[in-house]
Amino acid sequence: MEGILTMSHKEADRLKIIAQVESRSMTIEEASELLEVSKRQMFRLLKKVREEGSRGVIHKLRGKSSNRGYPKELKKKVIGIYRKSYYDYGPTLFLEELIKSHKISLSRETIRQWLRENAITTSMRKKRPHRKKRQRRTSFGSLVQFDGSIHDWFEGRGPECCLLVCVDDATGRVHLRFSQSENTQDAMLTMWEYVKLYGIPRSIYTDRGGVYREEAGHLTDFGRAMKELGVELIFARSPQAKGRVERFNRTLQDRLVKALRQKGINNIAQANRFLQKSFIKSFNDKFSVNPEVPDGHRPIDGLDLKNIFCYKTQRQVRNDYTINLSGSYIQLLKSEAPLPRPKQSVTVCKWLNGEVHIYFNHQELKFTLLKEKPKKKGYKIHHIPKDHPWRRANEKMKLDKQRNYLLAQL
Repeated sequence: MEGILTMSHKEADRLKIIAQVESRSMTIEEASELLEVSKRQMFRLLKKVREEGSRGVIHKLRGKSSNRGYPKELKKKVIGIYRKSYYDYGPTLFLEELIKSHKISLSRETIRQWLRENAITTSMRKKRPHRKKRQRRTSFGSLVQFDGSIHDWFEGRGPECCLLVCVDDATGRVHLRFSQSENTQDAMLTMWEYVKLYGIPRSIYTDRGGVYREEAGHLTDFGRAMKELGVELIFARSPQAKGRVERFNRTLQDRLVKALRQKGINNIAQANRFLQKSFIKSFNDKFSVNPEVPDGHRPIDGLDLKNIFCYKTQRQVRNDYTINLSGSYIQLLKSEAPLPRPKQSVTVCKWLNGEVHIYFNHQELKFTLLKEKPKKKGYKIHHIPKDHPWRRANEKMKLDKQRNYLLAQL
């Protein structure tokens, strides 16, 4: 008795053909042609079946480890490392850590299969609707996608914060900066850093958040700064429209979170130093593409960036050469630059470091802050006496009108 045998469809088909050869209802030549083997191999199969029965068609390595497989001890060690230190890593990132930190080199598919065999699921991909692919821009700096990703970056070790992400469309090169929220000041600081590093991009692709766009049609300070730099602002109508930066956000929420965990970083200041020191460069080295594309950034050419990346507003000058700013009062002082006339407007620039500067006709004015609201100058009111000739004349005219009216009634 051979007991229960497990066969593949291919092996069961071979056994059926060999049985026909044994019953002489099929020749060796016909059988070898059907099974797509040589006559020599057909004789070998026939001999094995005669010697071993049905078991002769089953592959001899069935149920055994491959001669080219990895040792079971290595598999057990890798799974132990994963469960201990990398329990939420995907196969690709886990493989990188194995090579870098543990000097173990395997294939990504081997890692994935071992994790699945141990009931470890790491896939985060969800089924998404099909969308038409947009071709990348042809030059570095032609289009920069800009977005803020609010996430628990420190995994409870610190407060939830926002990662501001700039992604170049042509090369996938990123520039990153942490902030407390997606606000105007940090958005301008991030773009200021980007411009100093690479130059002025041709266009920026953002969402329709209040930092970048106002529904009333007025420019936000971020939009005004981009206009002064000559940067075109493009507003996405859906998250999928700026899919490249959204996909980078998902990648960073996986890789950057784990890198911050390994370094024990738990606040924004430490995280920004880590980004500038090593993470951005290593991330770009791994994920950026098309390094040979031309650089399309425009040079800064002596632009005063601190007076572009700032809060800027217009204020009208009063008769006493004061202006009102956020509830406080400022007195303009005489200087080499000519003072504006009353009712004319000056430009008030509040730099990102908190300093206030006032300009008129592109010349800076001196000023001082007033501790209290300036008092209006008093004016002496002169009361006309009752016996004044002008008052007597008015009284006479009034009496004449009354008399003429009574005479007209008679």
